[in-house]
Amino acid sequence: MADEEDETGFDDELEDGSSGVDVGHGKRKRLFSKELRCMMYGFGDDQNPYTESVDILEDLVIEFITEMTHKAMSIGRQGRVQVEDIVFLIRKDPRKFARVKDLLTMNEELKRARKAFDEANYGS
Repeated sequence: MADEEDETGFDDELEDGSSGVDVGHGKRKRLFSKELRCMMYGFGDDQNPYTESVDILEDLVIEFITEMTHKAMSIGRQGRVQVEDIVFLIRKDPRKFARVKDLLTMNEELKRARKAFDEANYGS
């Protein structure tokens, strides 16, 4: 509970004009620590990686997401982020582009499967 008092929210930090990345201070609430630890372990790191390593990686992830969001908001419809904007931004990176296409395809397949399942169970 003492940790909760020391941590400030992500939104609170943005009010002071910073980029939202608080390198080395640990005052910001960590949003992706659990997932990053699992990913690091999956890619060959120790089962319990150093907290500093996870924090640095999380700072990089937050910075990437922030930059991509700002770029996506500046193209297409101003002030709105749409899937097409993200696809447009990553179109020149073949690995990211292929992964996004795979995820979008899988999302559509899941939607169709849920719809078919719901119609089979609840339909007339």
